[in-house]
Amino acid sequence: MNMLYLTGGILIFIVTIIMSISSLLSKKSNVDREKSSPFECGFDPFNKARIPFSLRFFLIAVIFLIFDVEIALLIPMMLTLKSAGIMSWTLTSTLFIVILLVGLYHEWNQGALEWSN
Repeated sequence: MNMLYLTGGILIFIVTIIMSISSLLSKKSNVDREKSSPFECGFDPFNKARIPFSLRFFLIAVIFLIFDVEIALLIPMMLTLKSAGIMSWTLTSTLFIVILLVGLYHEWNQGALEWSN
């Protein structure tokens, strides 16, 4: 047991020494303002580096993810048909699909599915 502790201690010591040496060697000695800026060509940018994000694209992506998760919940429903009663399975799946259709109709009615106005 003592040999295990000794080996573990030696390994931790070696790893600590290697990490300390690599940390000391990787540091830069001088920090230049121009080198640390995103543009190294010497002039300030005229425009912002980032373009504005389309909120319509984001909303459609979120709606897609929601309905994609719902499809992933519908697929295992076919496997539960054997273990569940036919009436409870039919009622549950019908209610689930109706909720999905009502949500889809609401999104369509609100105009969230139209890409351009």
